[in-house]
Amino acid sequence: MSNGYLAPVLSWYASHARELPWRQPDATPWAILVSEIMLQQTPVARVLPAYEAWLARWPDPGSLAQFRPGDAVRQWGRLGYPRRALRLHAAARIITERHAGQVPRSTDALAALPGVGSYTAAAVASFAFGQRHAVLDANVRRVLARLVRGQEFPPRSTSAAETRLAEALLPAGRQAARWSVAVMELGALVCTATRPRCADCPLAPGCSWRLAGSPPGVRSPAAPRYEGSDRQCRGSLLVVLREAGGPVQAARLEAAWPDHQQRARALDGLVADGLAEPLPDGRFALPG
Repeated sequence: MSNGYLAPVLSWYASHARELPWRQPDATPWAILVSEIMLQQTPVARVLPAYEAWLARWPDPGSLAQFRPGDAVRQWGRLGYPRRALRLHAAARIITERHAGQVPRSTDALAALPGVGSYTAAAVASFAFGQRHAVLDANVRRVLARLVRGQEFPPRSTSAAETRLAEALLPAGRQAARWSVAVMELGALVCTATRPRCADCPLAPGCSWRLAGSPPGVRSPAAPRYEGSDRQCRGSLLVVLREAGGPVQAARLEAAWPDHQQRARALDGLVADGLAEPLPDGRFALPG
């Protein structure tokens, strides 16, 4: 498929791209991997300080691999979804032990790392090594759904047809990675999920969705309410474990959340996920 969208998108990106540290020419493959893991389900504004602090402490996989998993969880702080910290720590050890401390280049080897799915593997291979892969995050999928399919929102899960379309639009050589990040940025800044700024979009003249009158689509269900949820309870218990600097008595965890049943359920979940360890004397600690 001829990509008539390439020139306007790349021109727009050259003028409007955010200056993010993981996009800088000196960003290492490890830095890009860290950014992709942190950006999973987390907005850029929250990721930036955590990313910079993480790399200041652990600038390469080998430096992280020398620490305990609990240190990674503590450093992760309040970024959310802390199992990502454990997976990134496990990935650092695998990279150190099996790949001579270098982030692997192939998507198969990347996808074999903990916490790295097909999207993240394609993103790292593209943005760290300039390879030609379709990078389908939520922003890219939304842009392509509107531009080509005339639908406001893409399907809930990535389809084979979406992947074929994205691959067909990839330009040759290293320009493919720039196209991917440019479309991603367009979705993040202009072709947003709510209140898209079509007047500012370089693809508006040929956008199938806009030309069809911008018909409403079916959105994915809203995320569950955080306030009072098990996820908030887990986060409150993790705050106690992170800030303690060592094992804590069960009474300190009890004081962090009033609902006994919810607290017990959340604590069991933290233990099952490897984010907390019960000690023989009844205390709890971060892993490792």
